[in-house]
Amino acid sequence: MDQLEPERPLEGVGYVRGDICDADVLEQAIGDDTASVFHLAAVVSGQAEADFDLGMRVNLDATRALLERCRKLPRPPRFIFASSVAAFGAAPRIVDDDTPVRPLNSYGVAKVIGEYLVGEYARRGWIDGRSFRLPTIVIRPGAPNRAASSFASSILREPLQGRKAICPVAGDLAIWIQSPRTVIANLIAGHELPPEAWEEGLRVLNLPGLTVTVSQMVAGLERAGGDTGLISWEADAAIEAIVGAWPRGMKTARADQLGFRSDRDIDAIIRVFQEDESQPGGGQK
Repeated sequence: MDQLEPERPLEGVGYVRGDICDADVLEQAIGDDTASVFHLAAVVSGQAEADFDLGMRVNLDATRALLERCRKLPRPPRFIFASSVAAFGAAPRIVDDDTPVRPLNSYGVAKVIGEYLVGEYARRGWIDGRSFRLPTIVIRPGAPNRAASSFASSILREPLQGRKAICPVAGDLAIWIQSPRTVIANLIAGHELPPEAWEEGLRVLNLPGLTVTVSQMVAGLERAGGDTGLISWEADAAIEAIVGAWPRGMKTARADQLGFRSDRDIDAIIRVFQEDESQPGGGQK
């Protein structure tokens, strides 16, 4: 389900186009035979901060409505909730599995509330819920969006495609990242975990990632043959305030023990993007 039609429909896969806030759309998308739900829909961080009402309507109210739809199903579905590193705000630069969440922006607040809702619906037996705090996803395909972290993809993606990009943060800013390919693999692995793999009352997991500075990302771009001269360094205090409040890294002992994986380095992440771009139909714009 999405607001847009897929650019490359897959044979045998049904699509529902509509607003996740529309109850009729949820009824259409989630039939009584639904066994699993992957909930990734969100208003991204920068946009949620700029438009509080829209952010809460999509990121919080729609999450509750989706959970209510799942509650009404004949059998409790497995519910995968994509949370975020934005759940942490005024936290240590390196967090671990027991670090309290303290979000400092509307996006992070909605994600944390969503985690609690998923846990509560799971406790009551209405869903088999699992929340996963994702790193910043790099390199995301497509065009830049209004996420505060959008620059982390665009400073690599655009130059690799011969286009200009703007970097709104300092080169020494460190961020916690993961490639789309690895994030998808980890979400699937999280879905496949048996219920007994979870500790009682604990339905949230920090996913592994890779700590890199923006300068290290740009150096990786150069090693991959990208033109670093296409990057304009234009400081944006609002973006740096949001991203700068997120952890620089995580100690993900629980996820590591359960077999979740991470990309090796920024060069591997760039290679994954280049491989995907070279495939037929790759490089969606």
